[in-house]
Amino acid sequence: MDKDRFRQHSSHWGTFSARAHDGKLELKGFPDDPEPSSILDNLGASVAHPLRLARPLVREGWLKDGPGPDHRRGHDRFVEIGWPDALELVVRELRRQGAGPDAANRSPLPGAHVFGGSYGWASAGRFHHAQSQVHRFLNLAFGGYVKSVDSYSSGAGAVILGYTLGPATTITRDHPYWEELARHSELVIAFGGLPLKNTAVSNGGNSVHSARDCMHQARIRGTRFVLVGPIRDDLPDEIPCDWIALRPGSDTAFMLGMAYHLHATGKVDRGYLKKFTVGYEVFERYLTGASDGIPKTPAWAAAIAGVPVKAIVELADAAASKLTFINVSYSLQRAQHGEQPIWMALVLSAMLGHMNKPGGGFSYGLGSIGNIGKHALGVPLPTFSQAQNGVRDFIPVARIADLLLQPGDSYTYKCEKRVYADIRLVYWAGGNPFHHHQDLLRLERAFRRPDTIIVHESVATATTRFADIVLPATTTLERDDIGASANDPFMFAMEKIVEPYGDARDDYDIFADLAAGIGVGEAFTEGRSSAEWLRYIYEPTRKELADKGWYAPDFDTFWQKQRIDLPLSPVPGMVTRFHQDPAAHALPTPSGRIEVACQAIAESPYAGVPSHPMWISPDEWLGSELATRFPFQLVANQPKTRLHSQLDFGAYSASSKISGREPARMNPQDAARLKVGDGATVRIFNDRGATLAGVVLDNRVRPGVIQLATGAWYEPKLAGVSGVLCNKGNPNVVTRDIGASPLSQGCTGQLSLVDVELFTEANAPGVGYGSWAV
Repeated sequence: MDKDRFRQHSSHWGTFSARAHDGKLELKGFPDDPEPSSILDNLGASVAHPLRLARPLVREGWLKDGPGPDHRRGHDRFVEIGWPDALELVVRELRRQGAGPDAANRSPLPGAHVFGGSYGWASAGRFHHAQSQVHRFLNLAFGGYVKSVDSYSSGAGAVILGYTLGPATTITRDHPYWEELARHSELVIAFGGLPLKNTAVSNGGNSVHSARDCMHQARIRGTRFVLVGPIRDDLPDEIPCDWIALRPGSDTAFMLGMAYHLHATGKVDRGYLKKFTVGYEVFERYLTGASDGIPKTPAWAAAIAGVPVKAIVELADAAASKLTFINVSYSLQRAQHGEQPIWMALVLSAMLGHMNKPGGGFSYGLGSIGNIGKHALGVPLPTFSQAQNGVRDFIPVARIADLLLQPGDSYTYKCEKRVYADIRLVYWAGGNPFHHHQDLLRLERAFRRPDTIIVHESVATATTRFADIVLPATTTLERDDIGASANDPFMFAMEKIVEPYGDARDDYDIFADLAAGIGVGEAFTEGRSSAEWLRYIYEPTRKELADKGWYAPDFDTFWQKQRIDLPLSPVPGMVTRFHQDPAAHALPTPSGRIEVACQAIAESPYAGVPSHPMWISPDEWLGSELATRFPFQLVANQPKTRLHSQLDFGAYSASSKISGREPARMNPQDAARLKVGDGATVRIFNDRGATLAGVVLDNRVRPGVIQLATGAWYEPKLAGVSGVLCNKGNPNVVTRDIGASPLSQGCTGQLSLVDVELFTEANAPGVGYGSWAV
């Protein structure tokens, strides 16, 4: 093997080539990518960082006292053991919990007490995909498991669109919005922006980063951009735009003000509403105040949003006179009542009547993930089967703490009443809930309740700290795989770059040994090694390519050539087909049309949301009484320098830190009032907790707002320092763990009220990434 050869690989933030040379990782971006992501620079730290896990670890208290709820989780010592002993311990516990070859035939299924955790972002590979691996294993070992549905990123928005327009993934991934924006849109209204930092990333890979170029093309052609949101660089700085810096969380009121002006001036496209929607008459009574006595005038909306009346009126007039494209980012719905701005943006777009025109209409999530708004693919991608889950129970993903803390309690989801299971075993692979989840002190309590928590991980994180058994897994650079993603036009060979660190093993090999130990080995592996699985899952895609007359090499040729161009789908998207003939191509909604008001929601006793979009004042926003105590709106958005919390210790992520802490951006007016200088350390706090961060003064942040990205690793070890719970700047020590509504139970981590003060205590510890006590 030529050790100096650059080998191709892929990540969620882009394709690249790399080699290990003189103890360092050298990387080169994909030649066809006009703007390779700088997040690639984090990968070098993943090869042999002190945080890498080299051997299996067992928590001392669990090893000594056995399974059971344990308050010591999170601060107990760990014992390092060899693989044979680790596998024996896990097999013994799996059997105790009911795993075995006859599990699927028992009633009730033992998996009804097992939660399978994985969020799917561990690797861009189609086979070494930790989520598929752990779910397949649990389905075969226990006959099924309690799963999670939806996502932290889009839980509320995806649920409401399922009722009002159709499945969110369908409407966002089957329409070339970027291309149409570049060629046709005259006015782009971006609620929450079109942030390039988010377009850098897409699950499974984003080989061509084209968002910036599309926006430039549109601007050169004369498109007007309007950013509605509290942070100016949610649109690229080089794209001139009108910035309407409204109060965070007031978007629905702002849109209602626009809608009222359209109504009052006779600019509503009633022909479009009659042909393609249902329920507008119900909504119109609310809009005009006929149903509640409050007309939703621009003046009413301006008072809530904290913007001039003129801004609302002028934008409504412009939207009615130009081909208008309205986009709402995922960020808007990661909040209490998060369904409302998504629904209201859809209704506003329908009122304008542009949804059946190229370059016009509505999009959810453009700019939130890189491959949204690109052409759909014309062939299926390689897939590793997860087998059949016989357990019908599940939770909305952001309700994990409720599940663990409140077994037997009822909750509602999608107009149904449900009950939380009694979870005794948590098996997590390929995820870090101590990044995604809110109110981390509450999550700590939740993780102390199960009998046993088993985690596969490549590095020591807060989640591994709260586990009982930690099995060291390889990283993507340490194994061969196939890289491909929906809406990305290439399939890549992902070559192994470096040898595994220490005794780390692939998830597949770990599960294969565990499956053999409980008697389901043949069912799990089907007699195939990892290399043989790659060939097996490649074949359906190759066959489909051949059947459609495309280049379809055998696996060896593909591996040698490193890449296949994938065809785009010739079939129009769902919304396009609907607008061509709504009778023949009904939308997958209760009425088959766009639901301005939803009868299914209106009739359900468990919906928990109104039957049409409304302004509902959040508990925590700058217009609430609580703001007198906590006068800053924290915006906990996605980071620029990493994917979620992955490789927070990497070079690009570290380059943004201030004294090792996550940067918190605030307006210079606020900083002057607080007597806080650029680079100072501040304490961001509320009744739930506090975190330390480094200040960056920035006029691109609205006064009264402090922006602190998610993903700084939770480091709660601040003994002797008053009132501080995280030393590194993790915002989730102050965010709320509540559902967006009883309908969606989505994540509300984007917006919280906090106070900010200069931190001057001299005994604060230095910032690091901790070490394992073994």
